[in-house]
Amino acid sequence: MRTQASATHHPHDDAPDTVDAFRRLATLPPGPEHDTLREQIVESWLPMAERLAGRFRSRGENYEDLRQVAALGLVKAVDRYDPELGNAFESYAVPTITGEIKRHFRDHMWTLHVPRRVQDLRNRVRFAGQDLSQTIPGRKPTVAEIAEHARMSEEDVRTGLEALESFTALSLDAELPGSEDGYSLSDALGSPDPALDTVIDREAVKPRLQALPERERAILYMRFFSDMTQSRIADELGISQMHVSRLISRCCTRLRDQIMSDAA
Repeated sequence: MRTQASATHHPHDDAPDTVDAFRRLATLPPGPEHDTLREQIVESWLPMAERLAGRFRSRGENYEDLRQVAALGLVKAVDRYDPELGNAFESYAVPTITGEIKRHFRDHMWTLHVPRRVQDLRNRVRFAGQDLSQTIPGRKPTVAEIAEHARMSEEDVRTGLEALESFTALSLDAELPGSEDGYSLSDALGSPDPALDTVIDREAVKPRLQALPERERAILYMRFFSDMTQSRIADELGISQMHVSRLISRCCTRLRDQIMSDAA
């Protein structure tokens, strides 16, 4: 039984010959012997997994992390591979490991969660741009050119181009381009506007004000919108200031109770 690289090699590269080992593994029940053989097969194919991880070294992720992800993909490939299907293990393991690495980039390297479709559009646009840059020197390819080359709609190309700039987040403390006085993005951000609460309160009370009797509406308008004193309102309506005070208090209490009831 051969589980380590031996004199018998894959006809196309230095892949180990584990055909017999996989066949035996498929016949073994769960237990120590099965686990030992499984570990030996994984160790035999680890160099290939590390080579696949090496293809992604220049994409901003730690290489040791990529090796671990590739090893995890290799373990999954070993566990899921069925030698009875007649396909070489390598033809199954390579896409499995590569897919695991790409999934790692998709799930962990983006600062914000981006839908899978948008990530795919980003990759298609990036590859198309790289191809076109070799044939269109001196300028960037247009949206229409990328769309034609990648067989995408122009709308999808624009989405992919936006995603190209969204892989990492810009620090709020980063100095803005062209700024000579240390002006950062955080300096351009707004703050909560307390007037928004006033707008909400006014919209909530508006229908209740409209339902009040005409005299009560007039008193509230003169007091809170025209800023008239209670004495002046009393003179305007020909009633006592005490009556005006009671009417204002009663109306405000009623409006408050009604609005709180509506909110509940």
